[in-house]
Amino acid sequence: MVGRVARFAGGDAPPSDGAAARAARRRVRGRALAIGLSVTPFAVSFGAVSVATGLSLLQTCLLSLLLFSGASQFALVSILGAGGSLGSALAPTLLLGVRNALYGVSVRRLLGLPGWLRPVAAQVTIDESTAMALSETSSGLSAYAFWMTALSVYVLWNAATLIGALVGRGLGSLSTAGLDAAGPAAFVALLAPRVRVVSMRVVALVGAGVALLCVPVLPAGSPILLGGGVAALLAVVRR
Repeated sequence: MVGRVARFAGGDAPPSDGAAARAARRRVRGRALAIGLSVTPFAVSFGAVSVATGLSLLQTCLLSLLLFSGASQFALVSILGAGGSLGSALAPTLLLGVRNALYGVSVRRLLGLPGWLRPVAAQVTIDESTAMALSETSSGLSAYAFWMTALSVYVLWNAATLIGALVGRGLGSLSTAGLDAAGPAAFVALLAPRVRVVSMRVVALVGAGVALLCVPVLPAGSPILLGGGVAALLAVVRR
């Protein structure tokens, strides 16, 4: 199925059939599987934190199935776990999801999909599938890399979420189970690899500092929005 979908891609032509083509596809599948496996600890953590926050097993699994954005999911359950309202949790969740729409602009040309398939691609346009698609432009396997990575991460993320949720149901409250710091820790772990240059680190630290200073005086969820707003403004000024 994925192979048939990948053939809808336009732009770069895939390698011709033969040993080299098969080797290239094996390489892509290997990288996609490795990426999928690398996110499973975060998904297990999310499942456990989510049910400990008070969400049901079904709600937790639906978040991974339908939202499918690690940073957004952690933001949502972390704010709810800290006592924030649903409204204050949704605002940063949606804000973090905006980046996926920007990724769609980058990969749309590479995939060249028909209209009926675009909603499916939009659902699995994430950091990992986008990076793989862009990294394979020279090989002509952008679409194949996108779908292989999307399939690997989607299946393994949702399976690991279920495992984490089942484990989390027996752990009790966040603080009792020692999970009150798991959400923020996982969020930082997801963010850290993307902050590569000094100027980006300064922006991230300033935003985090503003958020921390606001924690004692603002409702849960608001410090994240304010810190993120300051970081975004600094990033714009830096450019």
